Amino acid sequence: MEQRHSTPETVPEVQPEPQGKGKRTRERLLDAANDAILTKGFAGTSIEELVETTGITKSGFFYHFRDKGDLARQLLARFIEEDDMVMDELTARAFALADDPMQRFLLFLNLYADEMDDMEGVHPGCLVAAIIYQEQAFDRQVRELLFEAAMRWRERFRIWFQAIDAKYTPVAPVDLDTIADAFSAVVEGSIVLTRALNDRQLLGRQLRLFRTMVKTTYGIA
Repeated sequence: MEQRHSTPETVPEVQPEPQGKGKRTRERLLDAANDAILTKGFAGTSIEELVETTGITKSGFFYHFRDKGDLARQLLARFIEEDDMVMDELTARAFALADDPMQRFLLFLNLYADEMDDMEGVHPGCLVAAIIYQEQAFDRQVRELLFEAAMRWRERFRIWFQAIDAKYTPVAPVDLDTIADAFSAVVEGSIVLTRALNDRQLLGRQLRLFRTMVKTTYGIA
């Protein structure tokens, strides 16, 4: 189902901003949109609110984004890119500390759990999840990005488990896509519980429990 728009607003032509300033303006708008969507959803976030929050003119908004749908696409693409960077950095650290595929993955989970423990407050939420809950409000390109994000996580963790499976025998048959998706399920579900229970340590605990479950799956004490 395509997103239903009102007729796009006509905005005055604006001169391009200097490159550095333009990037900062765009990031301010994306940051404000991210916070608003996580707080009250996409439908409850208006262009007028973002303009007022950032102190940027409406014509400035339309210089950076064609419409609200374009804002969502760019915001989601930025989230996926930043998520990949975090995962790549933690993966590199785990690979530097161990050669064994199981030990690498267990280290990765510990590193990720530590990152979550170090957050100052309750996890603000997952942008992908926030958008999925209202996916009918978005156009086809946004929905394709959502699918891409889910598949990227599946493929990333399937690679981990392929390496583990090549060396370790599970105590019962394991479907690699299913156990790879289990990581996403633990993280997303824990974010919801973290906010519901106002318990900022919950996500780290659940990641460490998942670590124990992986060890048990492969018969490691």
